[in-house]
Amino acid sequence: MDLCRLTIHEAHDLLVKGEITSVELTSAVFDRIEEVEDRVGAYITLIRERAMADAANADKIIRRGQGGPLTGIPLAIKDVLCAEGIPTTCGSKILKNFIPPFSSPIVDTFGEANAVIVGKTNMDEFAMGSSTEHSAFKPTRNPWDLMRIPGGSSGGSAAAVAADECIAAIGTDTGGSIRQPASHCGVVGIKPTYGRVSRFGLVAFASSLDQIGPVTKDVTDGAILMNAMCGYDPNDSTSVPREVPDYTEALQTGLKGLVVGIPEEYFVEGLNEEVAQAVDSAIEVIEGLGATRQPVSLPHTEYAVAVYYLIASAEASSNLARYDGVRYGFRESGADELIQMYRDTRSKGFGSEVQRRIIIGTYALSAGYYDAYYKKASQVRTLIMQDFTQAFETCDVLLAPVAPAPAFELGEKLEDPLAMYLSDIFTLPPSLAGIAGMSVPCGFSEEGLPIGLQILGKHFDEEKLIRVAYNFEQATDFHTKKPNL
Repeated sequence: MDLCRLTIHEAHDLLVKGEITSVELTSAVFDRIEEVEDRVGAYITLIRERAMADAANADKIIRRGQGGPLTGIPLAIKDVLCAEGIPTTCGSKILKNFIPPFSSPIVDTFGEANAVIVGKTNMDEFAMGSSTEHSAFKPTRNPWDLMRIPGGSSGGSAAAVAADECIAAIGTDTGGSIRQPASHCGVVGIKPTYGRVSRFGLVAFASSLDQIGPVTKDVTDGAILMNAMCGYDPNDSTSVPREVPDYTEALQTGLKGLVVGIPEEYFVEGLNEEVAQAVDSAIEVIEGLGATRQPVSLPHTEYAVAVYYLIASAEASSNLARYDGVRYGFRESGADELIQMYRDTRSKGFGSEVQRRIIIGTYALSAGYYDAYYKKASQVRTLIMQDFTQAFETCDVLLAPVAPAPAFELGEKLEDPLAMYLSDIFTLPPSLAGIAGMSVPCGFSEEGLPIGLQILGKHFDEEKLIRVAYNFEQATDFHTKKPNL
């Protein structure tokens, strides 16, 4: 048995029965990391000694008949979440040596559940990117084709799960950064409703958009992690005090009576033919399971890219002002004046993509341009939110592509930022609306590259997404396929 290939629920069953130990499971994961990591590049930091100690402790808990579904399970955390005593770099040179004095509630939750954290995964710097090529340390490669991108910005998390370098991982999604890499790497990714998961301890990129979610090998594991992650946190002013259901109860067979909306704006000229075919076939499978198809319109979709890159960049400009070389992080030495030190530190500490977005955001917020750009973008964002509200009046969920094409080659779009931005065209509108979304594997291109189906739901209606995804998964075998590394 190749232990690193197990899902959370499979591993949990074997641990409880005493057929394997967490030490054996964690060792298998680190053996796999040693075998493939030099080719994939999924991690920034690995903490083997600490992980093995946590695994040994988890085994004691399990032997006492205690623990839960995550006890002894090796997980990976995107390197944008603070973890006490573990470097948190956000994929940036400016935070290369930063070790936070506290952990985010998500990391604490996994600690309380006696899960095993194996390391921090690679990412686009400050989560700004669609390919994980913007990391200050190295690019991450797609396990299905090492010459292609894994998606971004949670590319390290998705690649680690796809390559069996962990049992499951945590990512973040600002404009598609869980769903898009999940699609490109052939795994499951869930972006919860904005406010469903605490953002406390998440290093901010765009505060009105950032959300934390699971990246897993199947839908059942996604539901298990959602149970652990979701809930109200008074330390996060955007956290919603709303009861959290047991998401595993949504793992039920049958979709009779469910209405699935098909947004016409997501099936347009420019959509890759193989993606269109895979998504169409997935919709037919879901119809065959009892659901009814309903065409819907999201008329302001065409403005989403412009709106997102104004709002997200403006918020990034504000959030990243704190990295000035004074309080923490990288400082460039040799400056004679304070302003020069600021300039040198930020010029050398931030990568080109982060600098580009800071400049765009600062311009959009500047006197004389605020009304024309940021205010107008916020108004159009409201129209995009209203599009989804109206669509959900006639359907339960929406089905659409995640990305307009399968994973592109490394370096292909680095010199063309607009082309890179357009690769998120189908994931940006749901993020702007703050609704729930997920990606589930639904096919492969002729070159063997994974394709994902995007399922979107109303605010706090993650249960319906999980139900649809689970039924589709049970009727297909795409989630069982593995890259040949």
